[in-house]
Amino acid sequence: MGQTAIITGAGQGIGEAAAYRLANDGFNIAVADINEETVTQVAQNLRDQEFQAQAYVLDVADRQAVFNLVEEAVNDLGELGVFINNAGVAFIDSIIDSDPEKISRLFDVNLKGTYWGIQAAAEKFKQQGHGGHIINAASLAGIEASALQSAYSASKFGIRGLTQSAAKELAADQITVNAYCPGIVRTPLRDGIDARTAQIKGLPVSQQRANSLTEIRLGREATPEDVAEIIAWFASPSAAYITGQSLLVDGGMHLS
Repeated sequence: MGQTAIITGAGQGIGEAAAYRLANDGFNIAVADINEETVTQVAQNLRDQEFQAQAYVLDVADRQAVFNLVEEAVNDLGELGVFINNAGVAFIDSIIDSDPEKISRLFDVNLKGTYWGIQAAAEKFKQQGHGGHIINAASLAGIEASALQSAYSASKFGIRGLTQSAAKELAADQITVNAYCPGIVRTPLRDGIDARTAQIKGLPVSQQRANSLTEIRLGREATPEDVAEIIAWFASPSAAYITGQSLLVDGGMHLS
């Protein structure tokens, strides 16, 4: 039995693309998501292609559920090799108008959910005794904050901090901790961002998307598969000497 990759938020978008990419690299895939319908379908699609995969339904804001996920996935699929904290939510609004309940939910999922994933994965890796990889979803908005995304940007800056702290603490156990920072990726989450941003700005959605495209030096939005390639690299032996890093995947939107 091969190593297991646990991917949260794997029912669609970047998480789904990462599931297929890591399956092709030989990992057994624990497809985890809050949406039972999509997570079940992705797992079934993987099995139809003769990969080892199981679906797990959970809310990553629930710490115990995340720890249970790790135990169940290892029991079902084999020892843990990679944990990908990909699950996340977003909303668009001004700082003044941002709803407190939406803010709390966003931090519970994005920041706390990532914290619980790091804790649960690190505990299992320490038990196994020979290292592993933790990979977190940050964002370009966690490097250069976005207007109308104050809570989201703050959560993603926080994830970069968590990534660095965890990398420093866990290096002695040969556990690497890194983050990927996508720019504009065409996913259902991005569709919602564009629709709400266009509404606030009084623009057609098509114009909002066209305006965003002008910020990308390579001239196109990212696909989920573009980001999955970086995730797969962090999970591979090629990145064994890389830890504590946050890598932009944004087509040249931000240069540093």
